[in-house]
Amino acid sequence: MTDIKQLSRWNRDISRSIAALGTDMFFPTLIEAIQGQVSFDYPQVWLFHRELPPRILFHQIPDHAYAGQVEHYLDGPYREDPFYRTSMEQPRSKIYRMSRITLGKLEESDYYREYYADTGTVDEAAYIAKLRGGNVINLDMMRLPQHGEFTDEEYETLYLLAEPISELLKCHSEHDSFAVTHLIQPGIDHQIDLAFKTFGASILSPREKGVLELMLRGYGTDTSAQRLGIALETVRRHRKSIYRKLDVSSQTDLFSLFINSLSCLGSAAGGDPLAVYMSPR
Repeated sequence: MTDIKQLSRWNRDISRSIAALGTDMFFPTLIEAIQGQVSFDYPQVWLFHRELPPRILFHQIPDHAYAGQVEHYLDGPYREDPFYRTSMEQPRSKIYRMSRITLGKLEESDYYREYYADTGTVDEAAYIAKLRGGNVINLDMMRLPQHGEFTDEEYETLYLLAEPISELLKCHSEHDSFAVTHLIQPGIDHQIDLAFKTFGASILSPREKGVLELMLRGYGTDTSAQRLGIALETVRRHRKSIYRKLDVSSQTDLFSLFINSLSCLGSAAGGDPLAVYMSPR
C-alpha cells in the first residue's frame, strides 16, 4: 500500500469501520474497506467454536450460490476445513492463505473432493481474531476464476492489514450488543454435551433424535448412516422429518435454533432446552 491515494482511501474507509463498531454496519463497512485495497468474492464472517457448529455472522453471497457455499459446508465438511481446523488449534497468525496452510495439497484432500471443488474457488484467505470463551472469528475472502488467484502483491497488502483488522474484529465482539447475541460464554463448554443429547428430545422420536445429534455435531448424511447402522435414505427421511417438526428450513436455521436454546439449559434442568425456549413467556 505505497500509493498515497490508496493509503488515503484506507484511512477514510477504516475510520468508517471504527465508527461502526458495535453496530450492524460494522461488518459491511470493514469488508468495504478491505475491498478498497484488494478485490475478492463472496465475503463471509464466521464464528467458530470447537464444541459447536459454526455460525455465519455476515455474508455477501448471491442467492444462487448460498446453498453450495453455506448449507453444504454446514452439513459436515466444515470439520475438515483447513481454516476451521487452524482456528481451533491456537492460531499464531492473524491471516492465513489456503494454499499455504494446505502446503499446496488441497486438491488431494477429502475436503476438496466432497465440498471445495464445487465452490468454484481458485484462492482463499481469511483473517482470524481469537476471542474469549474459545470463540474465533474468521473473515473469509474468496477469489473466483474471473479474478484469479491473489497475486503476491495483493496478498502482501492483505498481510499488512491483518493486525488492525483482527483487533477491530475483537473489539467489535466485546460490545454488549454482539456478545449477548452471539458469543458462547466461558464455563459453558461442559454443558454443551448435555445440550447435544437433550435438544429436541421432547418433540422428536428416539431415532430422529439420534440423527439430530449427529447433525449438530457436524456429521454429514453418509457418516450418520454409518454410525447409526441405517440406510442413507432413512437418514434423509429422518432429516426431513426433523426440519418439519422443528419448523426450520435449512441447516443454518437449525444450528441457530440450537445455539439460541442454550440459554435455557439451566431452566430445562436436564430436560429439553428447546421445550423451555419455545414455551410461552
